[in-house]
Amino acid sequence: MLTVVAEDGARREDVSLLDDIVREGARRMLAAALEAEVDAYLAELAVERDEQGRRLVVRNGHAQPREVMTSAGAVQVRAPRVNDKRVDPETGQRKRFRSVVLPPWCRKSPKVAEVLPLLYLHGLSTGDFVPALESFLGSAAGLSSATITRLSKQWTDDYHAFCKRDLSSVDYVYVWADGIHVNVRLEEDKLCLLVVVGVRADGSKELVALADGYRESTGSWADLLRDCARRGMRAPVLAVGDGALGFWAALREVFPDTREQRDWVHKTANVLAALPKSAHPGAKAALTEIYNAEDKRHARAAAKRFADAYGVKFPKAVAKVVDDLDELLTFYDFPAEHWIHLRTSNPIESTFATVRHRTRVTKGPGSRAAGLAMAFKLIESAQDRWRAVNAPHLVALVRAGATFINGQLVERPADLAA
Repeated sequence: MLTVVAEDGARREDVSLLDDIVREGARRMLAAALEAEVDAYLAELAVERDEQGRRLVVRNGHAQPREVMTSAGAVQVRAPRVNDKRVDPETGQRKRFRSVVLPPWCRKSPKVAEVLPLLYLHGLSTGDFVPALESFLGSAAGLSSATITRLSKQWTDDYHAFCKRDLSSVDYVYVWADGIHVNVRLEEDKLCLLVVVGVRADGSKELVALADGYRESTGSWADLLRDCARRGMRAPVLAVGDGALGFWAALREVFPDTREQRDWVHKTANVLAALPKSAHPGAKAALTEIYNAEDKRHARAAAKRFADAYGVKFPKAVAKVVDDLDELLTFYDFPAEHWIHLRTSNPIESTFATVRHRTRVTKGPGSRAAGLAMAFKLIESAQDRWRAVNAPHLVALVRAGATFINGQLVERPADLAA
């Protein structure tokens, strides 16, 4: 055991050297885990070949070095790259290798409590957790299958408590809603996660509700919203989501006074899907002009220009914008500082971005209850890193009924007037 004496520079060097050795060990362990993961991926797909007999999935060198924070400090790693030439028959896009050990976005070694839900949603069964975590953390101590099972049960209990909590003391002024397909084992392929995230009166974001159901089903969303109302949830001022959701009919039934804002990310994707690829750059720029306009009047003018430019050749694409224009521009009636938050359902999208597009899922035992519990823990972990909306003090004014025109406060409620 080393003892550090403040006046002894040599002993300080010994301690520094020990730290360097620990960091180098962590770097080598992480590098080995990444290489082993790629080796396994390549071996599994070795039979995939083109007409000339050449392998479709091969190594492609290494990515640029990046630092990852671990319990041993910052270590520099170079993740191996894979050239996957296979094409997804449904989307027409190239398939991609995504590391479970070190996802592209990862800059910090995750806590066990955070990484387990992520691994489950990636498709690893309970029996796969121990070797996966041992590769990442360097030790399997305390990570037996029995331990993982106990943790999973605790998470299921936590999820059930979340679903029963009283909502009468919480005020969600804005909410985002989305139906997310993440290949979670929910017993039926078409089932997805119905997710509602809200903004409290203090500007902070948090998960409001999570259940399984059908994305386009009014009944599924109505059951979720009615349960929230039964537990005391107050009607939000504004809801944001994709126009294809069954959420909207349910919202009008349960919270009829809540205003509606369509998600521009989903809308843009839907419009581009109705256009030839050659028209995508111009159309995307035209759509950006609409939702980035300085006020609602200029946004409507930009929408008319889009309709004039594409309406004759591509009426279906234009109808997707024109028919929902009022709901697409609702955000202009709220504080300008909040526009960036209200145009899309990004808080939900970003939380599931690393798992929802995964195309290869490890088959293993799973259940609806476990899948929901794991999804809940994933969002709960992500929630700790969510930041408040811009100008959070304005959220309370929105709830109080303040009037905003083109993002500017024009009338303060009488009870809040100075």
